[in-house]
Amino acid sequence: MEAGPRDTAPSTEHGTADPGGPEPDGGALSPDGPDETPEGVAADGPAPDEMYGDEVEVELRPQRRLRIWQLAPIVCLAALGSLMFAFPLAFDFGDSGAVIAMLGLLICSCAAGWGMMAARRVGYTWPGLPQRGSGRRADWRTILVYALAVAAVVVLAVWRVARLRG
Repeated sequence: MEAGPRDTAPSTEHGTADPGGPEPDGGALSPDGPDETPEGVAADGPAPDEMYGDEVEVELRPQRRLRIWQLAPIVCLAALGSLMFAFPLAFDFGDSGAVIAMLGLLICSCAAGWGMMAARRVGYTWPGLPQRGSGRRADWRTILVYALAVAAVVVLAVWRVARLRG
């Protein structure tokens, strides 16, 4: 039995290539294709003015943003830390109030740092600071304002906790 493609048409004959014989339709092809286009044959594809019509560009990568599963632990940790800081200050907890308040401040600060690092990973920046990887340097005045704000919050928090002890 001969292996080859199956022929299901009843009257189809397979031709064999004979390099010395005449061409089946009588004419030889030039090396770059037929010399003239037969009647009724049109070029395939759209016309040149149709090719550049209304184009829509779609970004294939998903947008970089913080998802709820990334934000939830940060928000929960920040809430826990702020409550631990606020309740000993609002109510009398005795000598352990200052320790609980400082621990709450530490947890809240850790959550803030975690949130800032997560935001930096997706491309968010603080106002006045350059984008990550832009090659620009931050203005020293902007950094000074942020450092003074953080120092003021820390000084006020430590002063308030110190008043609990005294």
